[in-house]
Amino acid sequence: MSISGNVSPQWLEAQYQLWKSEPGQVSPDWQAFFEGFDLARQTPANVGDLAAKNSAVDSLIYRYRDLGHLQARTDPLSPAPANHAQLNLAAFGLKETDLDQTFYPLRFPKPSATLREIIALLEETYCRAIGVEFMHIQDPAKREWLKQRMEETRNRPQMDRGEQMHILEKLQEATLFEAFLHRRFLGQKRFSLEGGEVIIPMLDVLLTRAAERGVGDVIMGMAHRGRINVLANIFKKPLENIFAEFHDNLELAFVGEGDVKYHTGYSADLSLPSGDNIHLSLAANPSHLEAVDPVVIGKCRARHVTYGPGGKKKVLPVLIHGDAAFAGQGLVAEVLNLSQLDGYQSGGTFHLVVNNQIGFTTAPDHARSTLYATDIAKMLMVPIFHVNGEDPEAVVYAASLALEYRQTFGEDVVVEVICYRRHGHNEGDEPFFTQPLMYEKIRKRPPLHEIYAERLIETGVDSEKIAEGANKITKRLEEALELEPKRQGDKGFQAKWAGIQREYTLEEPETKVSAESLTSLAQRLATLPAGLNAHPKIARLLKRREESVLEGTGIDWANAEALAFASLLIENVPVRLSGQDSRRGTFNQRHSTLVDQKTGQLYVPLAFLEKGQAAIQIYDSMLSEAAVLGLEYGYSLETPYGLTIWEAQFGDFANGAQVIIDQFIGTSGSKWDRSSGLVLFLPHGYEGQGPEHSNARIERFMNLCADNNMQIVYPSTPAQFFHLLRRQCKLPYRRPLIVFTPKSLLRLPACSSALEDLSEGSFQAIIPCAIPAEQVETLLICSGKIYYELQAALEDEGRENVGLLRIEQLYPLHQERLQEELARYGNAGRIAWVQEEPKNMGPWPHLQYSLARTLGKDLEYCGRRAAAAPAVGSHRRHREEQQQIIDSALRSKDT
Repeated sequence: MSISGNVSPQWLEAQYQLWKSEPGQVSPDWQAFFEGFDLARQTPANVGDLAAKNSAVDSLIYRYRDLGHLQARTDPLSPAPANHAQLNLAAFGLKETDLDQTFYPLRFPKPSATLREIIALLEETYCRAIGVEFMHIQDPAKREWLKQRMEETRNRPQMDRGEQMHILEKLQEATLFEAFLHRRFLGQKRFSLEGGEVIIPMLDVLLTRAAERGVGDVIMGMAHRGRINVLANIFKKPLENIFAEFHDNLELAFVGEGDVKYHTGYSADLSLPSGDNIHLSLAANPSHLEAVDPVVIGKCRARHVTYGPGGKKKVLPVLIHGDAAFAGQGLVAEVLNLSQLDGYQSGGTFHLVVNNQIGFTTAPDHARSTLYATDIAKMLMVPIFHVNGEDPEAVVYAASLALEYRQTFGEDVVVEVICYRRHGHNEGDEPFFTQPLMYEKIRKRPPLHEIYAERLIETGVDSEKIAEGANKITKRLEEALELEPKRQGDKGFQAKWAGIQREYTLEEPETKVSAESLTSLAQRLATLPAGLNAHPKIARLLKRREESVLEGTGIDWANAEALAFASLLIENVPVRLSGQDSRRGTFNQRHSTLVDQKTGQLYVPLAFLEKGQAAIQIYDSMLSEAAVLGLEYGYSLETPYGLTIWEAQFGDFANGAQVIIDQFIGTSGSKWDRSSGLVLFLPHGYEGQGPEHSNARIERFMNLCADNNMQIVYPSTPAQFFHLLRRQCKLPYRRPLIVFTPKSLLRLPACSSALEDLSEGSFQAIIPCAIPAEQVETLLICSGKIYYELQAALEDEGRENVGLLRIEQLYPLHQERLQEELARYGNAGRIAWVQEEPKNMGPWPHLQYSLARTLGKDLEYCGRRAAAAPAVGSHRRHREEQQQIIDSALRSKDT
């Protein structure tokens, strides 16, 4: 039946006129009918014009989503940006007369709306206190997820009064804490958070939301700016302890040298008001602003493995960056690149960029070549939220949305809080010298808690209640100043570190493995699954390794390493090895991971030794030293009973990670009471490969040594290497182990061990001469690869009066054992140190004093002259120099 049969023409006309004046007064069915009716009345020309305008509106919507952030009011020190030319109506062929026309945009919260309504929604969503960059994300599902959540709420959900008052309380805590420190400890550096206090309520809400979404651990890394405030108001570090540090209270008794209070780490278990519990850890950090980033990721990665499946959503890494550091430090890009790599994934890092709009005294125009400090993060195709730091509710909302995205998609998120730094770089710095205009604006800005309080008062909050809250906070601070600091316990050796001792001891634990067990492990490593199409050469290699164990002789370096790993795994010691080309090995020696030649499937023999064994992880890292080494250091902090190894492609490439070596590996025990058992494999040795592939810079590592802080070892046999790796997990303490590993020795027949060398004995810090002591007329002391060249030369010449004494552990030097050993060679009329490195490199610059003190006289030096570059580029010159060293060492004492 037709419509006209059910309604009168008069009623229909009245409804039509009502729809034209007030569309919402007509039912949705009739709205659709009248819209279709009007559309049908259009002439063909008008229909084409309307379609073009609808297309233009769709383009406008896309442009707002893409560029709306450029028109957002995110800078508290600057007026709102002018209307962006690319967002003007004219840019789309639209006019103001189109504002009240109804359109039907695609993928928009409303199926139909006037252009005025569409623009209002877009400006409210993308052009207020939050600017969002997300249209660079190539996955449409992720873009749609963001669009729905942002446009449905206009990027600003309504907060109830309780939430608002809690935000105010955290702002008061942050600001009044800084004011109290300034008043009570005038002139002391604290790297105030003033101007960026909004991150305290932001982090507070982030923890609550994270716990609600199943996060049990938050691992945080940040530089010095605001660190003390975060410790006080987020980690709940006792205020009296913080104040004692400002008093420099010696009764707190640092272990080692200690560090300044705005570098130290802290951990806490918090019970949140929601009833959830969460563990917080703030990693210790040096002044190298972004150096802690990979350390945090490594700590999180280790916890993921501990949790097992689903662990990535239970551990949240939070990195707090400064704007200048995020844009300027290359380590940031390296860490971002790790985020989705197998073996290094963080499950998504929450990046908070505190944009003070200045780096020390450097303005943004001189600090980066990009529009935003965060532009480097676009390499990951993840959302970036730019938020006005004087809009606490917007900041809290952006953090919550970013966290939800991270938990949903397992990817990094970036929230940039644009604020300012109320003082100079530190409290004694005068910012007006270099930024007078900026700091005149800052001088006029009231504290954020006062700004937000005024907003709440305007909405009906009692001003006396606000003042009462501030007074309670001030009273709490004053009371804490009078309290004795709480004892924090043995911070570095609690929980999973409880069974590890802090002190270094001179001992060699038992590391031997029975011949029967080694034989069984060798057979299992060589037995491949029936369906695996291994490369024929690799299959034969594995069989040769098995045969060498069965025959009890000829065990090479890679075989000894595999047996060490295997023996640890069945003893429930997890092993992780990471580095460039580590699965195969730079020198084609390891072949830990086999590739099926037909399917490409990977097979790791070490993972299938026996049921219930520990986990083996071997990964080819990306082409980075600093980020990957930092990550493995962080991983080692969480796995004191595992073997964690970073391998350099060539030893000297470690200088790309010098900050991690200097600031963390070498000094963490002394500065922060944090031990690490991390192992570094650094291929070292002179084979004529030029300056960049010969020298792992032994001297640099030895220069870092003091107070038994590290172990520096240059082993010369596969058996020594086997025992060394096992020893690292069996010592009662943990220290970083720097191992200078071979290259040419990997295939040198003389550099092999017998089965009994592995099944008996232990690591020898010093290996005595092979000939009787009374025969030794010339004693040559050396370490590492040069031993084999000297031995070969002696055999060629038939010399039996020259003894070769090997110092395998360069630091800590076993002084008493060395003295005992040297005392045996009283007949030696000539004693010399031999090395292939230049005189200003290698062990000599440091060992010469210990050796001279032990002998009571200076030693003769045999080696290359001091040089600027580690090695020559000419292979011919290399051979000549190497022969000169051998000739110099083996000359008779009378020549």
